Amino acid sequence: MSKIKLTINDKEVMVEEGQTILEVAKEVGVDIPVLCHHPALTNWGACRMCLVEVAGMRGLQTACTCPATEGMNIQTETEQAVNVRKFVLELLFSERNHYCMFCQMSGDCELQDAAYRYGLEHFTYPRPYEKFEIDASRKYFIQDPNRCILCSRCIRACAEIAANHTLNLKGRGAGTRVIADLDVPFGESTCIECGTCLQVCPTGALIDVRSAYGGREKDVTHTQTTCLQCSVGCQLDVVTRYERLLRVDGIFGAAPNDGLLCVKGRFEPLYDEERQRVQTPLVRKDGQLQECSWEEALPWVAEKLATGTAQGLAATATTNAAFQAFGKLFEKIGDPAGLLCGTLPELGYGKGATIPDVLAADYIVVAGAKPLTTHKVVGYFIKRAADNGATIALVGEPENELRSYAQLNVSYAEMDKVSVDIPDAAAVVVVYGAGLTAEGIAALKPLAEKAVFLGLEPGRNGRGAAAAGLAPLAPAPAETRLVLLGEHPVKAAWVEQLNGAFTVVQASYHSPLTEKADVVLPTPIWAERSGHVTNLEGQVLPLQAALELPSGVRDEAEVLVALAKLIG
Repeated sequence: MSKIKLTINDKEVMVEEGQTILEVAKEVGVDIPVLCHHPALTNWGACRMCLVEVAGMRGLQTACTCPATEGMNIQTETEQAVNVRKFVLELLFSERNHYCMFCQMSGDCELQDAAYRYGLEHFTYPRPYEKFEIDASRKYFIQDPNRCILCSRCIRACAEIAANHTLNLKGRGAGTRVIADLDVPFGESTCIECGTCLQVCPTGALIDVRSAYGGREKDVTHTQTTCLQCSVGCQLDVVTRYERLLRVDGIFGAAPNDGLLCVKGRFEPLYDEERQRVQTPLVRKDGQLQECSWEEALPWVAEKLATGTAQGLAATATTNAAFQAFGKLFEKIGDPAGLLCGTLPELGYGKGATIPDVLAADYIVVAGAKPLTTHKVVGYFIKRAADNGATIALVGEPENELRSYAQLNVSYAEMDKVSVDIPDAAAVVVVYGAGLTAEGIAALKPLAEKAVFLGLEPGRNGRGAAAAGLAPLAPAPAETRLVLLGEHPVKAAWVEQLNGAFTVVQASYHSPLTEKADVVLPTPIWAERSGHVTNLEGQVLPLQAALELPSGVRDEAEVLVALAKLIG
């Protein structure tokens, strides 16, 4: 892209052509206040806070929408621009209940910051504002219209990022408010509780139930890590204070999810975890699990693994290092180890796709997968692609949450209806899952030359387990069984597979599986893990601990290496 020369605040600069004045200002270190603008959203130009003067142009210009051009002369803090910004702020503060000392966002509010910047000391236009009813019908966050400035960030985020289109405006003038669907309570609406609207809100109009009043920005710690709720590998900003989890945010601009999260990644690990933690080793004595030291538990486990027959079974909610150590341990003792869960079927053809390929596609085939159930962020990206004009074809999926977005919903035997449109498509992506049958694999093969293929790995870190040589393993008779569980929810079938063997479970939480075990070894939860995982694209992504490990808990890989040393 070519460069252009312009002047901003009497300083001549060279910038990329095609940028807005606001983008140019950010690039050269000039701060222009905004309220309705957010870098992850389309520009709206409604709040009028970013008004600037441009020589030769009539009136003030909105910096977020006005393109920067060659030779432009821009002034961002003229008397006229500042006076208009102050007037806008005075009107906003008079319109709703913006008494900052009562708001959980005080100290971290963009409206408040602008007021301090321009010296607002009192309400210039006090009036008996209309009181709006607060909506607390959702589980994880609350809407307070009394603190809303109608910036529409939440509406644009719901439509443009999550592609859900739940939110809109209703009413006129000072009575305008944000509504869900046809003005129903949010808890009864089509809201998917991804929390994107909450994250982009500039004021206290959307309130996170858990983190409200939990600490201002200057008081908290941010840790970037990778979500382990599925295999997408979304990047998380985990916010903590005093070793307490406050909230989880997305990171705009970070691959593969670009800031978009689902309810499983943003809320459920913080709000819905009711299982009791395992925080010290437990061994079964006299029929009861009793606390013991690591020094007592590990030699006993090592002795059991080294004598007789053993088998290792692993869930996939752990690190690559843990899988490597798990595989090497059982290789050392000469016994089999594998996975409790299934894996993707092997296609044997086609090039691999990335998650951004889904957004860029103009034709998407979904086969043997239900992304909006199992890999929600991929499902949201498919919906965004549909909003952008992509054709969605469901193959062999008569019951799928994406059916309302699909132009085609056919069986594998009717693949010719899909194939006829493929030659005219510029970018074709096939999204497939563990439900893809042999018939489906054969039916999709004609697309191999044109399409790229994105497999929705069912295991949370299934690609990491595969790299360590672990594959699905059927339980076999064994004297000792070691289960690498992590914090993965326990399935009833796993408990049935114990078959009376001496069972050692590495787990974060108590479960029916640990209750039947002979030894339970405590492991970290998601926010305490460090290491790496491999997502469904094959990208190795970092895990960074946001909380310190409890004193009695040890990393799985460390424990497995220690067992190998004791045996050898």
